[in-house]
Amino acid sequence: MFLFRRRAFLRMNIHGLQSNFCSAHSPLLPVQPPSRMESHLWYVLPEEVKSESLLNRYSELLSPSEKDNVLGMRGEELKKRALLARALVRTTISRYTNHRVDPRSLKFKKNNHGKPEVEWQIADDWQPPPLHFNISHTSTLIACGVTVDSPIGIDVEDKQRKLKNHILAFARRYFSSHEVEHLTSISDIEIQRQQFIKLWTLKEAYVKALGKGFSSAPFKTFTIRVRDAAKRGLHLSGDIDSEISEISVESLGSMNLTTNWQFSLLELAGSHYAAICMEKHKAVGEKGNAPMKLTVRRAIPFVEDECVTGTDAVLPIGGLNC
Repeated sequence: MFLFRRRAFLRMNIHGLQSNFCSAHSPLLPVQPPSRMESHLWYVLPEEVKSESLLNRYSELLSPSEKDNVLGMRGEELKKRALLARALVRTTISRYTNHRVDPRSLKFKKNNHGKPEVEWQIADDWQPPPLHFNISHTSTLIACGVTVDSPIGIDVEDKQRKLKNHILAFARRYFSSHEVEHLTSISDIEIQRQQFIKLWTLKEAYVKALGKGFSSAPFKTFTIRVRDAAKRGLHLSGDIDSEISEISVESLGSMNLTTNWQFSLLELAGSHYAAICMEKHKAVGEKGNAPMKLTVRRAIPFVEDECVTGTDAVLPIGGLNC
């Protein structure tokens, strides 16, 4: 098992790592940024990353404070997931800069509510891409979503996630009356559990996209509406052969954000539900009602990445144009 020790960080030859950056053995190839109303979703499966030398290499990408945060966590698996999340973000953002920014030199800041953002180091001869990103993870999957000029929030949840509380009691505490009514109408307990997880994933992605924190946007202050083209009702079918559902948000408070946001919901890697929420770009106008375009990549930074859009690893449920 990989152990996070301070001396492990010091053993690494930093200058050698710099010389190998973008070499044949370090395929961080440039990636074209997403277009307007497009999102990119990258994910790592921790069980696929078993090399101690590779994990040590990831550790050298981190800032001193990030290293301290990782080292301060309890349990090797938790430390590994935290390391992978930071390595995924740094290598992914770097790839959108056409090699102008080394992943280790990236700096981050947080907004007033704690949402991470890139703090670009502006150069006279280069304008950084207006990237937005967001991360989410479970014990078995780590994901990073990226957009251009549009705030983004993502959430991933294990499809087999078990709830300690009674589903409807939990829903009444956090969900809108419309969402509770929908869940109450489902007699099959397993289907009800799946629908709850899908709604939770969408709601969390929305709050993270707002970037205001859960205290500023409690789950009960808005409702998620998922409309099937045929039924025009709340419908979260996982059947890829059915028409893709349209997903929207309705504010129950003084702020009306209904037309400003776009959602997608999918099954990811056969084991998770993933939700993406991004703000509609101003230049899109009425065309913003079109499904979100999404590109999904499974990655192991410095080793490989694979576009899995259109494969069984990405099954659209709602709001998608893959």
